[in-house]
Amino acid sequence: MKTFIEETLDHLLSNPSFDFSKTTFILPSKRAGNFLKQVIKAKVHTTIFMPEVLSTEDFIAQITGLIPLDNTSSIFELYQTYKKTIDKEHQESFDSFYAWAQTLIYDFNEIDRYLIDADHFFSYLSRIQDINHWSKGENQTDLVKNYLWFWKQLPQLYKNFTQHILEEGKAYQGLMYREASEKIGNYVKQTDQNYIFIGFNALNTAEQQLIQHVLKEERGEIFWDVDHAFYHNPNHEASLFIRNYVKNWDYFKENPLQDLPKNYEQPKQIELIGIPKNVGQAKYIAQILKELPPEEISQTAVVLNDEGLLPVLLNSLPENVEKINITMGLPLGDTPLASLFESLFKIQEREEDQLYFKWVLEVLKHPFVLQIFSSESEQLQKKIIESNLVFIALDTIKDTKNAEFNEFLELAFHLHASTQSFIDAMIQLIQILRGKEMKDYALETEYLFHFNKLFVQLKNILQEQSPVDHIKVLYKIYRDSLSSQSLDFAGSPFDGLQLMGMLETRVIDYKNVILTSVNEGVLPAGKSNNSFIPYDLKKEYGLPTYKEKDAVYTYHFYRLMQRAENIHILYNTEQDGLNAGEKSRFITQLEVERKLTSAFVNPKVPSISHQLIEIAKTPEVIQKLEKLAAYGFSPSALTTYIRNPLDFYKRYVLGIKDEQAVEETVAANTLGTIIHDSLEHLFLPYVGKEIRKEDIDQLFKLSDQEVLTQFKNVYKNAAIHKGKNLLIHEVAKRYLYNFLQSEKKELEGHSVKIISLEAEEKIALNIPQLQVPVSIKGKVDRLDSFDGITRIIDYKTGKVMASDVSIKDWDLLGTDYKYSKAFQVLCYAKMILKEEDYDKAQGGIISFKNLKSGFLALKEGKETLITAETMRKFDEVLNNVIIEILNPDIPFKEKEV
Repeated sequence: MKTFIEETLDHLLSNPSFDFSKTTFILPSKRAGNFLKQVIKAKVHTTIFMPEVLSTEDFIAQITGLIPLDNTSSIFELYQTYKKTIDKEHQESFDSFYAWAQTLIYDFNEIDRYLIDADHFFSYLSRIQDINHWSKGENQTDLVKNYLWFWKQLPQLYKNFTQHILEEGKAYQGLMYREASEKIGNYVKQTDQNYIFIGFNALNTAEQQLIQHVLKEERGEIFWDVDHAFYHNPNHEASLFIRNYVKNWDYFKENPLQDLPKNYEQPKQIELIGIPKNVGQAKYIAQILKELPPEEISQTAVVLNDEGLLPVLLNSLPENVEKINITMGLPLGDTPLASLFESLFKIQEREEDQLYFKWVLEVLKHPFVLQIFSSESEQLQKKIIESNLVFIALDTIKDTKNAEFNEFLELAFHLHASTQSFIDAMIQLIQILRGKEMKDYALETEYLFHFNKLFVQLKNILQEQSPVDHIKVLYKIYRDSLSSQSLDFAGSPFDGLQLMGMLETRVIDYKNVILTSVNEGVLPAGKSNNSFIPYDLKKEYGLPTYKEKDAVYTYHFYRLMQRAENIHILYNTEQDGLNAGEKSRFITQLEVERKLTSAFVNPKVPSISHQLIEIAKTPEVIQKLEKLAAYGFSPSALTTYIRNPLDFYKRYVLGIKDEQAVEETVAANTLGTIIHDSLEHLFLPYVGKEIRKEDIDQLFKLSDQEVLTQFKNVYKNAAIHKGKNLLIHEVAKRYLYNFLQSEKKELEGHSVKIISLEAEEKIALNIPQLQVPVSIKGKVDRLDSFDGITRIIDYKTGKVMASDVSIKDWDLLGTDYKYSKAFQVLCYAKMILKEEDYDKAQGGIISFKNLKSGFLALKEGKETLITAETMRKFDEVLNNVIIEILNPDIPFKEKEV
């Protein structure tokens, strides 16, 4: 396969008078220029000086001598002109101006690139707006008047703006093109160089005028990369522009195109594949690459029309791909560091000095912060969680012993008074995050360098009469600047697999081409309206519309296939977004032209059967279990085992606890703790005494304050006077009120005496089958005497029904979690009751969500008293559970919960 660059160079070298030293090559991109240099080295076997090879932008800059302005700088320069041109009465704030300025800059670019008379154009546009405005009556509103007045100011704004930046030796891209088209005559006269233009397609008017001047003066040649099949088909959009140039340029009237190559007609292996999702495409690409011979990897290009496919593909490449070159770069916004600055901008939008805990934890948990301040960050996180700090004052967290960490916290969380102050803080913060061992963190240092460069650029722009007075506006500018920045990957464009975007393929040919995401709306990109200029006006003045943009995509698509031998075209079949799942019109066109059919690949998804986990009991595990047995199993530990032995293993053997977090809203278990502690403190003075109605009346007066006290004790510093927490606080007060009402009603005709509250109980068990000491222990919420009957009471803030404490089958008590509440009550009875207490005691639950049922006594059949037979049966169940836990031959088997 002979590439287009090789064909062009062979043609030039066939002329004996061709002189490299007097030749400048101009190509669409720097990448294409590098390939040209590589071919020159291979073709020329004598010693020569490498000719000058320029991209279009470099050539234009060389002609004009102007400094190019990026988009952000252009907007600030335009705003300076806007303030001088528009009277103060009609001036908008920079925030409002910024919203439409980018579109206006884009239109200025188009007008200049296509050499349109700006005065005439904007006057025409103003008259169109006057016709189109929505107020047809004579009495126009101020809004309509201001709207129409604005359009009439555009000619003067454009004139002042271009004059202002040209005086400073600067220009945006379109203006540089206009200036170059005017200066090309003098520029060519001042040199003796010949100019060779290679591989161009869609040229704006300025480029056409510039190239035509060079051709007219016989100071160069132009080489089109177009195939015979496209050029001689008047309906094929791949050659739309080139056919127009040949038809309209004077040069081609005397120098018609001849001997166009017929590469597209050659036999090609073209595969059209529909695959769902980016992951599916990445895996299929890996499969294609895996089957390629090693020598063909460097002759292969993977063209990513959707840049979101890049990270997925990089993680899917097969082992035979040893070298890789990525041309598109990694967007700076996709780096891990971007999320940190996203958080810091969000923090600046707060209206108060108080910091929301999630913002702070988000920053403290960021990998870049942990990399430098690991221990300090973890300690501060622990402090916030343990103190349950929902809203935090900066001084509260700035009390660490590490001065540098305190400085970091100040820079990150201080509410900055100005945008300049914030930018300076971000630059200082980046220096802190650099750390000292940069060589150990090469990639992270690269990220920091690029963000430092970005913030320095913003600082330099804002230093000159900055109109940006709010962080929100700065954030918009930052986001726009971020989207245009990327990190370049290191690699060789001549060796290894090439990963590139469609524009990087210009002028370059590959034997194997894999095109991805060839979907409608992606390739071609579809209609976009980022212009104030209506479609009809664009047609009138020869400005490009979406039709011309589609023709550009068509050219790139077909040009890439001209010389390729093996072509794989992939598209996403998943219907999960606008235009998704709809294959590109290019694929339909290929199906008709070459009589191809699409194949569909569906990933093989194996059926995933969840296998229940079994954990064998090693000697170390048995040793830990025996320690637990001697210390004492709690009723909740035993019921955890009944529910799922694997949960018991994780929690009590491995010691894995639920992660502690800041409770923004009171959790259910926290509410339970508050209720328990409130009841304990309210009834504590009455332990050992008989309760009277007057005592309950006194407790009514104290209950609300007690709930508030316990909320503050348990819930720490979080706000309880607003939002959901206020509602939950009221619920807790209502729970206690209802409970006291129930207690007061219970005293009618009955005698109740408090024996103990929250008493710690423990009892050693005699299990003959075990040779180790075994105990059970727990805290009994309340023990009282009701008309001489001892009651063992367990409080539950959740809803409990009478059926939950009714024993119908003793075999299920030790195996079914449904009976866990009855099991726990019997555990407490085992700890408290002696043999002489049997038939004189009850165990049960008071449910705060079912207070109307009162005390829910444990019962077997109709029997509510705990008998000797009841305890004998329970002893058997309890022993069996503990024996099973300590049996080394029975593994911890996961249950389906």
